[in-house]
Amino acid sequence: MSTATDYKALYEQSQVRIIALEQQLLQLQKMIFGSKQERFVPTDPSHPQLALELNAAPVATSTVVNTQKITYKRQTVVTSPEPLIHPGRMKLPESLRREVFLIEPAEDISGCKKIQEEITEVLEYEPGELYVKQYRRPKYAKPGGEGVLIGQLPSRPLPKAMAGEGLLAQIVIDKYVDHLPLYRQMQRFERSGLKLPYSTITDWVSGTCQLITSLFDALKTAVLQSSYLHADETPIKVMDKDKKGETHRGFYWVYQDSLNKLVLFDYREGRGREGPKEILKDFKGYLQTDGYAAYEDFAVADGITLLHCMAHARRKFHEALDNDEQRANYALEEIQKLYIIERICKENQLNFAELKEVRQQKSVPILRDLGLWLQQQYVQVLPKSEIGKAIAYSLQRWERLSMYVKDGRLNIDNNPVENSIRPVALGRKNYLFAGSHEAAKRSGMLYSLLGTCKMHGIEPYAWLKQVLHKIADHPVNRVHQLLPHLYNK
Repeated sequence: MSTATDYKALYEQSQVRIIALEQQLLQLQKMIFGSKQERFVPTDPSHPQLALELNAAPVATSTVVNTQKITYKRQTVVTSPEPLIHPGRMKLPESLRREVFLIEPAEDISGCKKIQEEITEVLEYEPGELYVKQYRRPKYAKPGGEGVLIGQLPSRPLPKAMAGEGLLAQIVIDKYVDHLPLYRQMQRFERSGLKLPYSTITDWVSGTCQLITSLFDALKTAVLQSSYLHADETPIKVMDKDKKGETHRGFYWVYQDSLNKLVLFDYREGRGREGPKEILKDFKGYLQTDGYAAYEDFAVADGITLLHCMAHARRKFHEALDNDEQRANYALEEIQKLYIIERICKENQLNFAELKEVRQQKSVPILRDLGLWLQQQYVQVLPKSEIGKAIAYSLQRWERLSMYVKDGRLNIDNNPVENSIRPVALGRKNYLFAGSHEAAKRSGMLYSLLGTCKMHGIEPYAWLKQVLHKIADHPVNRVHQLLPHLYNK
């Protein structure tokens, strides 16, 4: 027979379950209707700006206390006011081709002396042009019937294809940088009077990838030689002949060397730990991740130091604002102090040694106090509540979340690699899926090389066209010279 105690326990369990479901509903509504902005803005409009005047405040006890305020002062030099001069029309880049039109006066200029010239520039545009390179090679018969002389054709990227390096580069850039699917490019070509089969264009892209495979391998070697890598993964739908009527969910495992500005997209058919375990088997150094369980093996790997992402911890507290605004706000304010320190150091262009010193003086006390506060608060909240989950997430990873202060080369979060993943997300919305697992691997090669171009501020079309022009005749043992970060060096 049930007792009153049993009913009370059942009631309490039901209440916890109801609270958890309400929080899940709120999160779902925010995902569908809410803003995706995660930047923390204090609820108090009079809240002062935070900054570097830091002395660690006493650690909070069992209740949330007022946080230490940091002021960020920008010094400006006051000078005597000068009249504002309108800058005039924006100067057009000198690199643009000029088509010059000379307009003489309608009146008779006989006997007149030219004194100066008015120049007016108008920015114009013509759609991209398809044109034909025609190589004419006269044949000459040698005297006495000893044979025939004919000029040798220059090397072409794909000898059996009619596409030149400029067209191949443009097709690749349109798809992997500007996210224009191949079938839309076909429509554009057709408007220019050229009807190309889809299979022809896909063969050109495939051939281009085969041509630069050695270059991708050189990039992969360079990335894995780094002593500090960011790692993350993102899904990609892939057509699979073994799955009728549905696509396979593959993954790009992305590794970024933010110090040397290199990025590597490694396609795998699954999200298991086999992928990173294989590719990072010889890696030594710092590995920064978002806390995904597949990376946990590296926590005990020889020569690897695993650290985690403060932005992911912050996200958990942002999601808990509707559950426990007071505690979530406190955590977000403390994390914001850490980010303001990073921003000020970046604005002042501190070197790695200076950055480490500032972190030791300013960030370490905040991290220490926040870590103790998390321990004290965890016993006072429901473990399955959103605030409980947020606190638990950070507590379990606190040492690795705080690891970045030990070395000025390290980042506070994993955002650099997440920025490199954005083109894949945009591509998914346009071309939806890869045609096969091999096609997904080839796409990973292009995302890697073009992503590295972006990190170095290199114009991708110019780089790829030059590479396709040179690589067929370039020595294999020096192929690394064609990598984007060595471009024109």
